[in-house]
Parts: sequence; structure tokens; C-alpha cells
Amino acid sequence: MSSYVSHVSVDCLNAYELSEFWRQVLSYDENADDPNEPGDVECPIFDPATGHTILFIQVDDPTPGKNRIHFDLRPREGTRDEEVERLQALGARFIADRRDIHSPGTGWVTLADPEGNQFCVLRCDAEKSAAAQ
Repeated sequence: MSSYVSHVSVDCLNAYELSEFWRQVLSYDENADDPNEPGDVECPIFDPATGHTILFIQVDDPTPGKNRIHFDLRPREGTRDEEVERLQALGARFIADRRDIHSPGTGWVTLADPEGNQFCVLRCDAEKSAAAQ
């Protein structure tokens, strides 16, 4: 007997705004029959290819300190650095540069979403493969 992850829930101060940010970051969709609206306290988004769902739940208290769980993103197209630029244009905030931390061509960049939740941008698969050769 076992369990599976139904969806990932993210507590936040504004469920709609944060779901919109992440929907653009991940190219996820929302339920066309029940779209997310400003003021909604629960705003799910999902990957149209896999069905993976993230549920943004509005809470009254901000997360104190650094979040203990975070997303590690790998670009579907383009490079890590191009993705970092795109995400910053969407409203992500730069936190730390960990590029080349272990050796040239490795590492990641840490960003924060509009509510301060940190996440990392890793190298794309092509960059990862090139560094291994």
C-alpha cells in the first residue's frame, strides 16, 4: 500500500496573483470551466501534458523566513541564463548566483517569486549533457 502526490499546495497571501505568475513561468493551464479569478482563495494550475497540479491557497500569514521546500526549474527551451532573464521580466527577484559553483558550466541561479518564495533555475538538459562530455 502506498500514496501518491495528488498536487503540490503553496500557501500565499494572494492566490490569484501568485498562480498567474507561476502559470506563465511553467506554461501551465487553468480549468477553462472554472477559471481562476482575482479574489479567489484557491487557484489551481496544471501541466496540460502531465496533469501535474499546483494549488495556490490564500492564507492570512506570510511564510516566516526561507521556505523549506522549493521548486527546481529546468528550461524546456533555451539556456539557464535565458530562462533567468525571462523569469525576471515576469517579476522574479534575483537572490543568489550559484553558477559555476562546482566547476565551469555547473550550478544554478536562485530567484524568488513575487511573494518571496525562493526557487532555483538549473541548466537545461543540453547544457547539462555538454558539461558532462
